[in-house]
Parts: sequence; C-alpha cells; structure tokens
Amino acid sequence: MSEKKVIEATAVTATTEPIEALDRVKGFWDKFSKPIIYVGSAIILLIGGWYAYQEFVVTPNQQKASELIFPAENLFAKMATGGFNKDSVSIALNGGELEGKKITGLLKIISQYGSTEAGNRAKYMVGASYLHINEFEKAIKYLSDFDGNGASQIQNKVYILLGHAYAEQKNTSEALSNYKKAASVNEKDEFFAADALLLAASYAVSIGNNKEAISLYEEVKEKYPSNVAVQNGEVDKNLAKLGETK
Repeated sequence: MSEKKVIEATAVTATTEPIEALDRVKGFWDKFSKPIIYVGSAIILLIGGWYAYQEFVVTPNQQKASELIFPAENLFAKMATGGFNKDSVSIALNGGELEGKKITGLLKIISQYGSTEAGNRAKYMVGASYLHINEFEKAIKYLSDFDGNGASQIQNKVYILLGHAYAEQKNTSEALSNYKKAASVNEKDEFFAADALLLAASYAVSIGNNKEAISLYEEVKEKYPSNVAVQNGEVDKNLAKLGETK
C-alpha cells in the first residue's frame, strides 16, 4: 500500500503588508527551526534504518526461509498428487527425514520466518495439510492467515479450502460465504469464478437453501454463458429440480 505525503504551503497573497508577512514567516522559522531539523533528521534516520533492515534482515531472511522450505514444498507437491497420509503430513508439518533427506517442518518455518514470502506459502501448505487430516480448526487458522498477494487463482483455492473446512464443522453460513468469496476474487476468470459459483450453488442445495442455490445458478447463466455446465444444460437441469423452469 502506497503512502502519499501531502505538503501544504500557506501562501501570503496580501501585497499591502509584505513586511508583516515576512515577519510572520521569520517568526515561524525562529520558533520551529530546531524541531523541524530534529524531525527531518529523525525521518532520514528512519528511512536509513528501513533500508538497512531490508538489506540486512529481510533479504537474508527471505533467502534463508526459501532454502529451508524447499524440501517441505517438494514433499507437499508429492502429497498433492499422490495423496495425503498422516506420516507424510507429520513430516511436512513437524520436520524429519524422508528418503535420507532432512526436512524442516513448515510450522517451524512459520514460527521463525512467518513474515517472509516463504513463511506465507508455508501457511497455505499447513492449512491444506491439516484439512486433509481432518483437523479443521487448525486448517482454518492457517488458511485464514495466508495472503494471496493478488494471485487470484491461489486465493480462489484458499477460499474453497476454507469453505470445505467450515462445511466439515457444519458451519454452513461461513462455508457458503467462503465458496461465494472464491467466486468473487476475480469475476473475469470465467473458469475459476464459474466453478466456485457452481460449488456454492451445490452446497446451498445440500443445506436446503434452495433460494440461494437458484440465485447462484442464475448468476452462472448470466455471467458465464459459455461455461460447460451452462452449455450442456446441467445448470438448467439443476434449476428445474429446484422448481425453476425458465
């Protein structure tokens, strides 16, 4: 988020009292010159300190975290394609050895480097891992802490995972809310947004909220007419089941 510094200058426009105006300016400077110098120096020191922090703390931390997380990311990728089991999840979360390779646990990386990009990625993987071993409260905690940083497809996925976690807890309002959030991340992304709306509609049906389901199916038809589920008539079939035969 960018910050704007607004400097307001008071212009003395009266031409009949130039000496008085000059005296006012001089009086202001005499009175506030030292505080202005001190504040200016403090700002310069803060800026210098910020650059030093970025150069000597943040950047090395980013690099160190990226190095540490690499083995755990590889393990997570294998689980994502081959299935999550408790033994592999335990190593990913808490660390250990796998096939002779040392793996630093994702929880430790979050603890030490949570503010880095790697730490942020770790939150996603931890949340997803907890979801797959049915620890839904922990899944919600870490997925909620994850920041997609503008990557809409990743954020879409996070909201869907949160929806699943809340659904498993039978928190229907939060589950439906997160499915709908997934659709709203980037409404121009026809594939991901439409699929999230269809998921939300299906969930609304499952909890008996037919009115919401109809609204969501109609939204898919209106916004994403080229979606496969619209084109093959699946959406109309679902609407017909709900009593809508437009």
